[in-house]
Parts: sequence; structure tokens; C-alpha cells
Amino acid sequence: MQYLYHINAGTPHLSLEGENHRYIFKVRRHKAGDTLYARNLQDGLIHRYRIAMIDKKRVDLVLEESRALEIKAERSLHIGWCVIDPKNIEKHITSLNEMGVEKITFIYCARSQKDFKIDLVRLKKILLNSSQQSGRSTMMELESAKDLKSFLAQHPQSYLLNFSDTALTKETPVDTIIVGCEGGFNQDEIALFASEKIVGFDTPLVLKSESAACAVAAKILL
Repeated sequence: MQYLYHINAGTPHLSLEGENHRYIFKVRRHKAGDTLYARNLQDGLIHRYRIAMIDKKRVDLVLEESRALEIKAERSLHIGWCVIDPKNIEKHITSLNEMGVEKITFIYCARSQKDFKIDLVRLKKILLNSSQQSGRSTMMELESAKDLKSFLAQHPQSYLLNFSDTALTKETPVDTIIVGCEGGFNQDEIALFASEKIVGFDTPLVLKSESAACAVAAKILL
């Protein structure tokens, strides 16, 4: 863990109980006098604390230093991800977070199963744990859109990831890209994009949606 998230990180004194206490006391086995770093994910600062007291129920921390430390990808990437099985999203969203994806908007595309419901609260909890492990200093943003047309109304410069002779490369000037669900896009959706805005991978293999999302992030950000 690179730091501990706490909503009040940055205050002169912090007390940890419950899950945070169990992690510090039983998993990390910290003791009084040890150093612990914390973020509130709001002010861009990392806060260094000293453990002043630790017992079986509570950890008391004293602030020693606060400094600016921004940890994020060099480029901004927003993925519009057509909705797939939420279980598969949960399995792969941590990888996207670790690679530095700035934002994901979940879109109900034509071939998305409409009974799939995205639990943004649960995903944010997963991302919080992932951010503490990876060290990123800002949380990934999560949104949802009712369909592709409404998404494009807000993000008209979006690229579409699809089968294309134009390969997606690190040099492609993409800030926002849409990844399809299982079965891909229908013709009406593809027709929403100019040909130069449709890109693909230089491979004959067919990727699953979650594999494609991770491949996009790796191609652009790493």
C-alpha cells in the first residue's frame, strides 16, 4: 500500500478504527513510532504521519509533513465503455485504474444487455483500494450514459474502437475512445463516426470487450 485514504487526511491528528485499524495493526503490523502516509484524494497532497499510539482498537496519528505529490499518467484518457457483465467490469477496472485511465463512462449501447446494472458505489470502493495500492493521487471518475448518441453529444471528438485498417497507436491523438460490448457495434452506431475517427488493433484476433479496454489503455498510456 502506497498510502492510506482518509477523508480527513491533512488534519493535525487522525484516529483510525475499524477496517483501517485492522489493516494497520494486524496486516501491516505497524507499531508506535512508525511512519504512515495518507491522502484525502482532494487536495493533491500526500501527508506524512507518525503513529503516536496503537492498541487493539485504535491508532492515533500525528501529522509531520504535507507536500504536493501528483501521481498520474502523462496523458489523459477517457474510455466510453459499452456496458458488459458487471462482474467482468469489476475484475478489470483495477487494471485500468493502475494504468492511469482518468475516466470511464459506461454506455448502454445497442448490444448491451439492458438488465445489467452498474453499481457505481461498489466500483468506487474497488477503485479506492486500487488507488491506495498503485499510488495514484486522484480517483478515476465514473459516469454513465443512456446510449451512444447522447454520449457523443457531450464528447463529439471521440474515437471508436472497431475493425479498421487505421491502427490505434501511441501517436493517435485520442483523448476519448469508445470500446464496444460483446457483439460490437451495429451499423447505426458505426455510422455516427467519420471514417478517420474509427481505429482498430493491428491483429487478426478478436478481443473480448474487457481485453480491448485494457489494450487501449496500455497502448495509449504506457
